[in-house]
Amino acid sequence: MTIQAARQQELSGVPAASADQQATADPLAAAPSEPAHPPRLLFLDGLRLLAALLVVAHHLVRGPWDVRPEEHFGMLATLSKYGWLGVNLFFLISGFVICMSSWGRGLGRFAVSRIVRLFPAYWLGVILTTGVLAMWPVLRGPLPPPESLVNLTMLQSGLGVTDQDWSYWSLGTELRFYLLFAIVVWLGVTYRRVVYFCALWTVVAAFSSSWHEGLLDNLIVADSAPYFVAGTALYLVHRFGPNLLLWGLVGANWVIALYRLEKYPGVVTLHLNWWPVAAVVTLFWAVMIAVALGAFRRVSGRWLVTAGALTYPLYLIHQAIGQTLIRGLHRHAPAWLLLVGVIALLLGVSWLIHRYVERPLGRRLKRGLDSSLAAARNA
Repeated sequence: MTIQAARQQELSGVPAASADQQATADPLAAAPSEPAHPPRLLFLDGLRLLAALLVVAHHLVRGPWDVRPEEHFGMLATLSKYGWLGVNLFFLISGFVICMSSWGRGLGRFAVSRIVRLFPAYWLGVILTTGVLAMWPVLRGPLPPPESLVNLTMLQSGLGVTDQDWSYWSLGTELRFYLLFAIVVWLGVTYRRVVYFCALWTVVAAFSSSWHEGLLDNLIVADSAPYFVAGTALYLVHRFGPNLLLWGLVGANWVIALYRLEKYPGVVTLHLNWWPVAAVVTLFWAVMIAVALGAFRRVSGRWLVTAGALTYPLYLIHQAIGQTLIRGLHRHAPAWLLLVGVIALLLGVSWLIHRYVERPLGRRLKRGLDSSLAAARNA
């Protein structure tokens, strides 16, 4: 073996040995390679918007109306009880997408991509939500100024501070996933390391229930871990092809997710039967397996790009602002008209946030962070 070939194998996380020895000693090292940046799966953009709309329906259909939502919306109100599961679908997709987008990136580029993706729209979401709650406190008032300012960091859950919009709890969960996956990125993302990461997180999250270690439990987000792990493993299925080990990771986390549903806050507080909730989660798994196997590879359309662009801003502004509008206007407009109008307004504002905040501010933020990283490397 040449020195150059040995160096390439070292960078890929594979010991410098012959191909036959690698395949015999460690089957994980024999995974085929592909381009660092595979084509974008537009179907996932549409699926992300669907997940967001499920959450929007849950919070607004079951929002602060003057009567029980079933009296206004009938079957839609009954179905919207399960809309909170859209967050679980987000986590599945996130595992898939983060693994895909981090391949071939160093830790600095990974951190920059996450900051640029998350913060521009989030900052405006916090400001808009704070302003609406302050100017029209029919739902509730905004948090005190120190807590509102802390919300701008997205670290409020770690500091024990209430989220300005209740939906922001999931952002803290996402950040912890990024923090854990950053370890893999720091080492260098390879097939083998991602498999080890998935297996280790599965085991640690499963045993955390009996450890009663507050710090560890908070970091590994045991209830959400099965979704992130399964999504990550399914990206490996998509990129390298299926095998028994990957299906084992996907299946084990599906079983753990179903088990944890019985005590999930949404199931307990809404008094939901376990079976339909488990059926919805199983459907999510089935759809993501189909994505991993290439069933939706040819799905395309400009509208899917737009759908993906609307998803994050919509999630950021929908709950507190949407429920404020419903509480303030529900006596002055028919329920269906108000619901559709509020959702349409939120979608329109989401597009404006993407077009005039996310894109321009994201570009400037990326240039500044890239420059900062270059200065740090050259120091």
